[in-house]
Amino acid sequence: MKFDEYLKYDGLGLADLVKTKQVQAFELLETALEKSQEINPKLNAIVINMHDRAQKRTEQNLTGIFAGVPFLVKDLHQEYQGVATSYGSKSLKRINHIASENAEIVNRWEQTGIVTFGLTNSPELGIKGITEPEAWGSCRNPWNLKHNSGGSSGGSAAAVAAGIVPIAGASDGGGSIRIPASYCGLFGLKPSRGRTPWGPSMSEVMHGAVSQHVLTKSVRDSAAMLDATQGREHSSLFTIESPSQSYLKIMQQAPKKLRIAFSTTSPIATKVSKDAVLAIEKTAKLLAALGHEVVEASPKIDGKALAKDFLTTWFSQCAYNIENMKAQYGVKNSDFELDSLAIAALGAKTSALDYIQNINNWGKYVTQMNYFFDDFDLFLIPSTASVAPKNGQVKTPAWQTPILRGLISVGQAHHLAKGKLIDQIIRNNLQWVPFTQLANITGLPAMSVPLYWNKDHLPLGSQFIAPFGREDLLLQLAHQLEQAEPWMPMYRQIKI
Repeated sequence: MKFDEYLKYDGLGLADLVKTKQVQAFELLETALEKSQEINPKLNAIVINMHDRAQKRTEQNLTGIFAGVPFLVKDLHQEYQGVATSYGSKSLKRINHIASENAEIVNRWEQTGIVTFGLTNSPELGIKGITEPEAWGSCRNPWNLKHNSGGSSGGSAAAVAAGIVPIAGASDGGGSIRIPASYCGLFGLKPSRGRTPWGPSMSEVMHGAVSQHVLTKSVRDSAAMLDATQGREHSSLFTIESPSQSYLKIMQQAPKKLRIAFSTTSPIATKVSKDAVLAIEKTAKLLAALGHEVVEASPKIDGKALAKDFLTTWFSQCAYNIENMKAQYGVKNSDFELDSLAIAALGAKTSALDYIQNINNWGKYVTQMNYFFDDFDLFLIPSTASVAPKNGQVKTPAWQTPILRGLISVGQAHHLAKGKLIDQIIRNNLQWVPFTQLANITGLPAMSVPLYWNKDHLPLGSQFIAPFGREDLLLQLAHQLEQAEPWMPMYRQIKI
């Protein structure tokens, strides 16, 4: 199958070709591998290959809604038994860590009939909004190779946008599906807390702030894959209510007239680009034209306090991850990036009292969002504060590096929390992505929809946040927007 033809289809479209015997699974894999070998050296999206395993899988009698469709998983918590995985870190890459079991999300993807042939690039431990790990290098944006694909699901986003695969595994703990979706012009849905599984080794990550799902070209692929993966497992802490019918069917029903609040103001009082404002203004006009009521309004939440509470947990989780990896695999501090060690040092010094207060604050934000949704159906904000940054643009300033290195070497990095330097570090990193953490802390479903490209042909997504468990509402609206302004033809403009 020629790539130009392959590129026309989403995952369900390719699966239908296989089902009707117009093409065979091995032909789709050959096309994907050929394109990967051509452009991945430029993108650096795929970092670990599973070609032999994928070729053997195409020889099986594959069944499921995505039977025969080429697929990629993220190199972070999406393990295949017997396959190397690094979590984007030099530590696991150095020891050639091999996964001992499948992640449950992988088992559910496999049941759809997908053909996985590789793992995609991710920042170390998924802790950044860009994908530039020292272990693998920068993942470049298909729209402009000078720009980054975003993080932490940057490799998956780049591979889908470039057309290597129509759908790829992703996860979102602070925006890691929606950020790369925004930067790469894709549809990215972050499910509600507990909607998709984390087993068998974990029950949830960061108190449910992190969700597993996919990045896609089409809305229907996302809906169909959510149908296949949603629901409890033996490791689940609680059971989330299932939809009344499949998401794929629900999606095809037009939404009622919605009352949608919107805002373009950064919750942490940082700069918001003209592109981000224009993206939301354009989306608001489109929503109004579709018959929805659009009102400028925001929830009564202190954005700076929320950002601090989010980062308290984020830093503490990083500290736990690094210490756990050191104990389990015998890796050392020298195996981790300086930024990771600095974040871990801060997280490790969080007191139990402060941590409990932080988690209690999360509940207050949930309450405030519930009151907000008494008046509105959805909340519209930019997915990111600007289009994708250039590779190397988001990094710790050179003058801070020796300070961090020196403090870490003597075990005093936690003193940064008492000074202004940590506030500057937080501001420098979150200024690019101040809009996504709200949905993670509250466990609410959210999506980034690709409706805007600037004059330089760089995309920026429109983010919608819905009440808990209302993925159905998001998918209905996304499908309506996709029909009103189709974005799939845009991918044919990418030339790498």
